Amino acid sequence: MSLPRISVVMPSFNQGRFIEESLKSILDQNYPNLELIVMDGGSTDNTIEVLQRYSDRFAYWVSEPDGGQTEALRKGFALATGDIECWLNSDDLFEAGVLFEVADYFKKHPEVEAVFGDTTWISDSGETLRVQREMPFNRFVWTYTYNYIPGMSMFWRRRIYEKVGGLDPNFRLAMDADLFIRFADVGRIGHASRRWSRMRFYAEQKNQRLRNVSDAEDLKIRARYWGCERPRLYQAKKILAQAMRIGWRLSLGAYYPGYRRDLASKLRERTIQSSEKRKSEAA
Repeated sequence: MSLPRISVVMPSFNQGRFIEESLKSILDQNYPNLELIVMDGGSTDNTIEVLQRYSDRFAYWVSEPDGGQTEALRKGFALATGDIECWLNSDDLFEAGVLFEVADYFKKHPEVEAVFGDTTWISDSGETLRVQREMPFNRFVWTYTYNYIPGMSMFWRRRIYEKVGGLDPNFRLAMDADLFIRFADVGRIGHASRRWSRMRFYAEQKNQRLRNVSDAEDLKIRARYWGCERPRLYQAKKILAQAMRIGWRLSLGAYYPGYRRDLASKLRERTIQSSEKRKSEAA
């Protein structure tokens, strides 16, 4: 069977402690029509040493200063030639077999331009924090809650990326949300109830450190569709959207009694352990 080419772009900067595991999660799938492009921002840790060990399996890689993650991704996708595209951050992981599953999904659903699966949140040490089961894409729920599409579980046809003009360089952190909602403007987004990635959640993560920037960018995207800073009946719409999301996810078994408390406890514990480990290594 002829398999479509899948282009995976990996942006990276000083993620030497994670990047080898991330690369192996792609390469060990042995997908025969893979195009792996690594865009490193001039790392000063052991990242380059790792990249050199795997360089013969890359379609392209470079390590040089850039303007950040969005610019790195834009450059990577400009080089990509695959029928299907995605990106994987250098601290996150793909689940085994995901590339074959994605190829099969697009073959069976020619009307779909982009598709996302579910994900698992993991700590910096790789311990499972929670399985994130998601609902299908719903514009109303997305607009009045948050971008619930797990970026590392999102795949799209190259033609829709080109049609919407690619990633917007004006976004530093919410570039994924901006891209995905523009996909929804011109094409259909599907959902597969399969875990396709493992996404790390830890204190040093950029989205955690720069939450105010991420929130401001997210509001800018939503205001574009609202047509104002806050639409009429905003609070009522937000409550309705949240109720729809909770109801849908309850039907999926996404919640259990005390799950939020358990998650918060795990995150606090892992953050303390990570901080103590770094202090010990520094000493």
